[in-house]
Amino acid sequence: MASITNKNITAANRAAWNASAHLHAEGDHWEQLLERAACPGFSVLDPTLIAILGGLDLTGKSAVQIGCNNARELISLASLGIRPELGIDQASGFLVQAKRLADAAGLDVRLLEADIYDLPPDVGQFDLALITIGVLNWMPDLPEFFRVTSGLLVPGGRLVIYETHPFLEVFEPVSPTPFEPAFSYFDRRPQEVTEAITYDGKDHGEGEAGYWFIHPLGEIVTACAQAGLAIVELREYGHTIREPEYDLYEGRPAQIPMSYSLVAQKLTSTKG
Repeated sequence: MASITNKNITAANRAAWNASAHLHAEGDHWEQLLERAACPGFSVLDPTLIAILGGLDLTGKSAVQIGCNNARELISLASLGIRPELGIDQASGFLVQAKRLADAAGLDVRLLEADIYDLPPDVGQFDLALITIGVLNWMPDLPEFFRVTSGLLVPGGRLVIYETHPFLEVFEPVSPTPFEPAFSYFDRRPQEVTEAITYDGKDHGEGEAGYWFIHPLGEIVTACAQAGLAIVELREYGHTIREPEYDLYEGRPAQIPMSYSLVAQKLTSTKG
């Protein structure tokens, strides 16, 4: 583990997600998603994210989603009048699914298979960069990640993050003691994940080994600001956007933070 590099980590994570991709395109849920994508006004966005995006005056603006998975959220932006132009993911298996969903929705979306740390020079710039759940924890280098993200935005462009609250990552909901911290909030080591990666709360057996990280909220905000992105708003929520096994932490008298949203804006030149 001591010799593992960021490049090793991103390559391992690509293999882990590709090995699990087929599990996301099976069964009734996938077929229903395809059917819904073909309907006018298709959206999988929850009320919180809809309210955030709706308050940013993005009608007619262009959008990129970083870590787009099967692009269901990117495609959903069209229901808000936002142009879903580019989805970036390094797992080709999910981009195959994304193409099927985009075609069903009748949208011409560019889908780019690439390591976010090694993007091609012609990737372009956009009015909105969207990052949703399950992206930041797989990133080994936050400062570089946000530097690249800033480069994807036009001056004045907006970054919207809607993610798991990092404090929730210290708990293990399937342990015998789910309310006792299982991981240190300040542990910077990569955490190995060997099980297949799904969202349904079911055990699908072993997959390829990948690595995730606990990035404290302070480090996320700092890396974002140091990349030339001015923090506009940071909100923390007591509701879950995680897998079903995390539901036990919601709706408690002593509520922990379970998710958060961050809105930032790319600074424009201030010469003179």
